[in-house]
Amino acid sequence: MDKTTVSTEISVKEILLKLKAGFNYLKVRWKFILIFSVFGGALGTIHAILKKPTYQAICSFVLEDGSKSGGLGQFSGLASLAGVDISGGGNSGIFQGDNIIELYKSRIMIEKTLLCEVNIAGKKQLLIDRYIEFNKLREQWSKTDQLKNISFIGDPAKFSRSQDSIISDIAILFNKKLLSVGKLDKKLSIIVVNVISEDEVFAREFNLKLVETVNNFYSSTKTKKSNQNVSVLQRQADSVRMVLNNSIGGVATALDASPNANPFLSTLKVSSQKKQIDVQANTAIYGEIIKNLEIAKITLRQDIPLIQVLDSPIYPLDRQKLGKKKALIIGAILGTLLGVIFLLLKKGYKNILES
Repeated sequence: MDKTTVSTEISVKEILLKLKAGFNYLKVRWKFILIFSVFGGALGTIHAILKKPTYQAICSFVLEDGSKSGGLGQFSGLASLAGVDISGGGNSGIFQGDNIIELYKSRIMIEKTLLCEVNIAGKKQLLIDRYIEFNKLREQWSKTDQLKNISFIGDPAKFSRSQDSIISDIAILFNKKLLSVGKLDKKLSIIVVNVISEDEVFAREFNLKLVETVNNFYSSTKTKKSNQNVSVLQRQADSVRMVLNNSIGGVATALDASPNANPFLSTLKVSSQKKQIDVQANTAIYGEIIKNLEIAKITLRQDIPLIQVLDSPIYPLDRQKLGKKKALIIGAILGTLLGVIFLLLKKGYKNILES
């Protein structure tokens, strides 16, 4: 038997002896551990009694981006003559992947939602005021002059440092504890928004407003460039149409000026012929712009994403509360572990001092 084998056997034996000694040490002091267990169970029960229940509002919706048709590429050159891009490719990368999920967690979206006005029991109220009310924050702020009369009515761009600070703190709290957003499955386009709050009404109203706010922002941003293209082409079409109408009126005026023109005097036809050329040119330009306008409208319709809500939160919301029995068991287990760790650390410290 070599030295390595002997050393391994001795070390294993020492470990087993130490474990046995530790177990006997804890066994003798079972009353002390029991006290920790009972104390932990009592704390768990008290926590379950005092802890307010939370409500969970869940909304799920399917998101399908507008698909681009490759057949429109052949007309992009025509539109470029008018200085308009109808390819729609400029915003194709917006909110791809998980960016839409991060948009839900952004400060600006949470701020817009908190500043939305909702109807609660026949009374209009800002969501942030409802949040401050059920969390009794104004009682905490009553001793601070800057906060006791603080209001969130008005333009958010003109908010004070205190107002911005409060909203930022609430947004951070939402991202950490109260709001969760994710896909139901990585392969699917179903997004689930979950809001947890101690106030059932706030949980539901905030969830609905957040989904509405973010989805509207998402749709308007996805179609912003296409809308601009349609607006530019529409203005150009109206402008050319006005010029064309004036040209047609000019031809009629020129013809009326010499109704019985001498066919041997060609100079009398010059004015009307010039106007006729303007009509033909403007007609061709107007036709191309109208064609591009219709293509741009098709692109706009294709850019509009499909957002269909599948499930929205309805009363009563899912109520979550830690039961007394469960809290008692968890507290007792944690108390027992704490007692065991305390005794082992005490024994280890004592051994160190004696060695």
